[in-house]
Amino acid sequence: MASQKGDPAAASFAVARKGAEPSGGTTWGPMGKRLQHELMTLMTSGDKGISAFPESDNFSNVGAIHGAAGIVYEDLRYKLSLEFPSGHPYNEPTAKFLTPCYHPNVNTQGNICLDLKDKWSALCDVRTILLSIQSLLGEHNIDSSLNKRAAELWKNPTAFKKYLQETYWINSKDVGAPGQ
Repeated sequence: MASQKGDPAAASFAVARKGAEPSGGTTWGPMGKRLQHELMTLMTSGDKGISAFPESDNFSNVGAIHGAAGIVYEDLRYKLSLEFPSGHPYNEPTAKFLTPCYHPNVNTQGNICLDLKDKWSALCDVRTILLSIQSLLGEHNIDSSLNKRAAELWKNPTAFKKYLQETYWINSKDVGAPGQ
């Protein structure tokens, strides 16, 4: 993972940390301050392969996940959208892949079958969301596959990896590199 000195996520967050307000003159308020704190915690956590930065003044963040070593997603980078509702942290955010992700628990629109709603608590944060999604890349939930074709192909690891690699390099060019 790139050092935070050259990390655009760190640069974007540094502006927000210095007290900058979102465009349009609105103030961050308690929810915005909570999200700023969550992003700072993420940046200083030392967790490998995850990052996030604020996208706009409507409490959206762009996250990035790198596939962990030893899984078929190793060295692949994915950009995600994280949308926080007005009731955050008591209401769960929505997460969606922006970079196309071929996975049994991700549909073709980037929606993720990750049970945030039933397992959500105010103690969860941006870091735990990204770690959960990163973990999902390594193993899928067979009981709730959104992409049946990917679920079937998952049974043949060699064929799955070949198809994943082919589609990743074709489709990820349309979205751009995560974190840029």
